[in-house]
Amino acid sequence: MIKYQKTKGLSDKKTHYCPGCTHGIIHKIVAEVLEEMNLLDNTVGVASVGCSVFSYDYFNIDMEQAPHGRACAVATGIKRVLPDRFVFTYQGDGDLASIGIAETIHAANRGENISVIFVNNAIYGMTGGQMAPTTLEGQKTTTSQLGRNHATQGNPIKVSEIFSQIDGVAYVERIAMTSPQNYRKAKAAIKKAFSYQLAGKGFTMVELLSTCPVNWGMAPADAMKWIDEKMTLTFKPGVYKDIDHD
Repeated sequence: MIKYQKTKGLSDKKTHYCPGCTHGIIHKIVAEVLEEMNLLDNTVGVASVGCSVFSYDYFNIDMEQAPHGRACAVATGIKRVLPDRFVFTYQGDGDLASIGIAETIHAANRGENISVIFVNNAIYGMTGGQMAPTTLEGQKTTTSQLGRNHATQGNPIKVSEIFSQIDGVAYVERIAMTSPQNYRKAKAAIKKAFSYQLAGKGFTMVELLSTCPVNWGMAPADAMKWIDEKMTLTFKPGVYKDIDHD
């Protein structure tokens, strides 16, 4: 009897992600949910620009590459032209919360029936560790070498809290990717977000607090602890909106 096997939702291509990065775990969870919900043959995923730019090589589904920050605009076009397809975006915090914040907010405000997987590691990973909109107060990056200062650089943007206030949004949840227990929570949240899209309930988003050991200058285990001990103080995990239970 088979107790475990690799999901058919992932290809055999070797990952390019750094050791300790949780993008790979998130890919696995998303792919498993797509397979379990029988969506592999009817899904179009939209890859963003950032560390996950090559996600189209890893998912065994139809994928489209969007220009930087435009994933939700591209997803909107796909969903409107092909309303029978399941459509999701996979975006990092630099892509979604910086250059793509307008496209994402307006897609949410219109109640576009798409799902967003938002990976928040509080830094620009692919381009060398610059400060991102989600960088924590006091966090050192290549462009905030003394630590982020809210007086001159603003406060970290809390995406889930902002999107929970938008009428077109059906579901928003944030989970820290730091333990097997939380991975199960993430899978349940993604499955709920996807089921809401299938039911035509509107825009859904799952925010996942992810590690970036290389740009944080930490060992992978220390990066996991940093999420739990630092990131979750600013980005509190939890359900921020659920139209079926609010």
